Amino acid sequence: MERAETVGRGGDAYARYVLFILFLGYVVNSIDRSILNILLAPIQQEFTLSDTALGLLGGIAFALFYSTLGLPIAALADRTSRKWVLSVAICLWSGMTALCGLAASFPQLLAARVGTAIGEAGGSPPSHSLIADYFPLAKRGTALSLYALGVPIGGMIGLFIGGWGNELWGWRTAFVVAGLPGILIAALVAFTVREPVRGFSDGAAAAAAAAALPPAPGPVAVLRILWCRAAFRNMALAAALHAFVWYGAGNFNSVFLIRSHGMSTGEAGSWLALLAGFGAAGTFLGGFLCDRLAKARKDDRWYMWVPGIATVLGVPFQIGAYLLPDMGGVLFCFGVTAFLASFFFGPSFAMAQALAGVRMRAVAASVLLFIQTMIGLGLGPLIAGMLSDALKPALGIEALRYALILVGLVNLWSGIHYVLAARTVRSDIDRARHG
Repeated sequence: MERAETVGRGGDAYARYVLFILFLGYVVNSIDRSILNILLAPIQQEFTLSDTALGLLGGIAFALFYSTLGLPIAALADRTSRKWVLSVAICLWSGMTALCGLAASFPQLLAARVGTAIGEAGGSPPSHSLIADYFPLAKRGTALSLYALGVPIGGMIGLFIGGWGNELWGWRTAFVVAGLPGILIAALVAFTVREPVRGFSDGAAAAAAAAALPPAPGPVAVLRILWCRAAFRNMALAAALHAFVWYGAGNFNSVFLIRSHGMSTGEAGSWLALLAGFGAAGTFLGGFLCDRLAKARKDDRWYMWVPGIATVLGVPFQIGAYLLPDMGGVLFCFGVTAFLASFFFGPSFAMAQALAGVRMRAVAASVLLFIQTMIGLGLGPLIAGMLSDALKPALGIEALRYALILVGLVNLWSGIHYVLAARTVRSDIDRARHG
């Protein structure tokens, strides 16, 4: 049963406060996930690992548990208190990140990352659902983009702490430093966030209707409902293919800069942290543009067109980042790529909520993340590592460069699905409102 405190939103100022706290939760989530990327080189050296093993550590080992456990945890959030599910999840992933620093072998490190994945599975779905009940659709893309800023900002912090932490203290201590602050954020979620009435942001009638509905359907039923909506299906595939490139390349960018351009972990972490700032700008602008254009043109297809255009435009810059010989050109292309690649976060999150009923929003977010994570995080780093190892006999140290170019071309495929999603998004949103 949900707690009796579910009496309303508490005003716009309080809604913004809740958004800020949820954003902080996403920041520590991203810190704990991204710090591994910058520490892969020293981990590879200590445990004598192949690029494929690095892809396994940063990809499928995490994604399998993150995605599959996300569905039942999201179903629990749709039936109970979302803030308590989130608070416990933050404690778990933060503690397991700190434990990564105690790993004495590669299997132990792999097990600790699995623990981090289990905790993070309970992060975004309840957060998305809470935001959807604090902000109406007309403001939801911007709100979810502000929330999604946790990815680039947390990535900046994680890359910086990891890069210089490795040089100052070693990679093990860097993990501990990154993990512990999450405990404080978990306490803020538990004791300062109030659970809103479900459907409140959609109006009194929607909230009353939601309260009268039977318990939320299970994850399998929600998946069946959403998969029958072509806009959700194509949007999820577009985001997943985009994430394939995001995680596949992101997992190895620090290794690429260290291997092909001779950087130290501190230098690579600093540059990648700076470039993540361009990602923060793109994350906000993506949701903001979608909200503005959809409202001005009275056309929700902009929620698909904006990220689709940005995704395709970023492909030549990503190729340039791996091919150009001078660091100025490389860093410029990485910056443009990070900016354009981040447009998809807010619109995708907003559409997952708009295309689902009010009693299935946490599960809807989890379904999107399940598809996105299994294809993107699960396969992206692993295939990038396998391609690098396969090309190594012919290309030597430059194999990773060309493997990452091949991965980047998948964004062209992603753009096709954004176009397909736009064709039915208006009718599918209408079905969600009345279904």
